[in-house]
Amino acid sequence: MLLSSEIATSLYLIGDAGKPHTGGEPVLEALRRDLASRSSERVVVFLGDNAYPRGLPASGQPGRLRAEISLATQVETITGTGSRGFFVPGNHDWAKHGVDGWKAIERQKAFIDSAGRGAASLEPGGGCPGPAVMDIGPRLRLVLLDTQWWLHPGPKPRHPDSGCGTDAESEIVDSLRTALLGAAGRLVVVAHHHPLASGGVHGGYFGWREHLFPLRSIKSSLWIPLPLLGSLYPTARLEGISRQDIGSRAYQRMIAAIRRAFGAAPPALDAAGHEHNLQVIKGGAARLNLVSGTGIYGHSGGAFSVPGSLFAKNASGFARLDIPRSGRARLAVLVADGAGGSREVFSTWVE
Repeated sequence: MLLSSEIATSLYLIGDAGKPHTGGEPVLEALRRDLASRSSERVVVFLGDNAYPRGLPASGQPGRLRAEISLATQVETITGTGSRGFFVPGNHDWAKHGVDGWKAIERQKAFIDSAGRGAASLEPGGGCPGPAVMDIGPRLRLVLLDTQWWLHPGPKPRHPDSGCGTDAESEIVDSLRTALLGAAGRLVVVAHHHPLASGGVHGGYFGWREHLFPLRSIKSSLWIPLPLLGSLYPTARLEGISRQDIGSRAYQRMIAAIRRAFGAAPPALDAAGHEHNLQVIKGGAARLNLVSGTGIYGHSGGAFSVPGSLFAKNASGFARLDIPRSGRARLAVLVADGAGGSREVFSTWVE
């Protein structure tokens, strides 16, 4: 256990928080309370899907006010606690991977950057894939990616006529590799929306409820049993019918590219959302992998053990990485309750 006086920076990682409860969001309240209890430098990374269901619509369009409230609530969690924060884009932020996705991301960046008043911003912005690199405190290098750039089927910045610093796969790999190799002894955390490994539905892992009641993937209240026939849906997901699933060709290409970039100097931690569960997985492309996609209370799903799994839980919450002035960092997973409290349920050392 680290003493509070030893901790230089506390990095919070929370994903898929883009639909806070109307009467107050317990997970964000739990996050706020934990932020307020720390004396270290505090940084929050929201791991994508910051506004459900289709990002930030244009002014005057249906859903605009609701999305503004969702984003403002998350931003206020940062500004109201004197913290610093970053938002990475998710597939829902790209207008649920729709044709208006690129414009939706530009709108979201303008809104967050304005509401954040210098304390919070969306990175990378403009639909650019990144990486965006920030050195925080004496020991942390934070590297942010927009992984939806790889998976997006519609318009997006592309070489050679975009304004992005990188807009081709080879450029992204080179820049990411440079960011890792140039960390100069800092602990490197790479953060984005789509996980590189997962024991959730996007990784092809389904429980008996998904096999028996497949229509709940469309609407949670559709408890209509479809035995045998219902298994066709999970099987199709496992085979990569959706670009948003690890089994798809586009997703596998993205993972292969990131693996190439990580090869010479794997990051200490790779953090993602997307799956509505909490997972910690050892090994693979990064030394340690975190999935933290339950920023909405009750909006969680199955979590199954995969090779390297250290922790997997169907619960709402977030993670905190405490980085001391010297020595090993400590990753903790916290589960939130309906009253806005939290308790630590797992921890491991990170080097």
